[in-house]
Amino acid sequence: MRDSAKLAVLFAASLVCVLLFIFYDAGSDLSFILPERGAKVAAMVLTGVAVAYSSVIFQTITFNRILTPSVMGFDAVYLFLQTVALFFFGGGGFMMVNEVFNFTVSAASLMLFTFFLYRLVFVRKGNVFFLMLVGVVMWTLFRSLTVFMQMLIDPNEYAIVQDTMFASFNNVRADLIGVSAVIIALVALFCVPMLRKLDVMLLGREHAVNLGISYDVLVKKSLIIITLLVAIPTALVGQMTFLGIIVSNLAYETMKTYKHAYVITCASLFSIIAIAGGQFILERVFYFNITISVIINFAGGIYFIYLLTRESKR
Repeated sequence: MRDSAKLAVLFAASLVCVLLFIFYDAGSDLSFILPERGAKVAAMVLTGVAVAYSSVIFQTITFNRILTPSVMGFDAVYLFLQTVALFFFGGGGFMMVNEVFNFTVSAASLMLFTFFLYRLVFVRKGNVFFLMLVGVVMWTLFRSLTVFMQMLIDPNEYAIVQDTMFASFNNVRADLIGVSAVIIALVALFCVPMLRKLDVMLLGREHAVNLGISYDVLVKKSLIIITLLVAIPTALVGQMTFLGIIVSNLAYETMKTYKHAYVITCASLFSIIAIAGGQFILERVFYFNITISVIINFAGGIYFIYLLTRESKR
């Protein structure tokens, strides 16, 4: 089957999942159901696209398919920033009340962290084991600091941070949907001329430079994009650590091509199918007794171990 036909099938499957989630058991009065479910679907689509884009691009600049921004601790940094803001300013502080301002400050701080990580890690020319080590250390460090500060804050305010710890589409931050949609649209337009350069980057640093690619500049641009795309789903619905690993590797296995335009589109559709279909099952079968992030992280963790084992045997 051709790549375009595969994308058409995945698009149809994602559309079915979305329509099923919106209209199943909606009743005759749609004036209340449609806005509520529409906001959830918008968050699902934005989250899926953001996770797919950030994961595939991050794997390209690290030359490794088992690394994602979440595995490297990017979302743990975002959660730490939220805990710090809550610790110093309280739940009624301006930064916690104004979600757009909160998102802007957190994204800017996360961007500073990525440039620090670039100077510390990426200048070492793709040492995968060093990248993994730094990622585990960063994730452990910020998670430990977050847990420590959460033990010191007021128990009533702890619930505010807890909403970010586990992804949930039942309490979507509606104020951020418009901002997130604009950012993702601008990022997608900005990435269009970059996609072919990213294709060339897969040949390796030396070959890419010889073919006229400004390698370091492209990596820095990619890190800015990744930063924004990591902040968006974390701010909207919470952490989904292993979703990127699942959808990006499924996209590579499905498309059998190096072209980012196909791989990112395929990964985005897989994300929407996983989130919308999974949320539908959790609501209709499990009756909200579990969150979708638990299922995705459980399956993704097993898949991550499988990928590590497979890479070690090569």
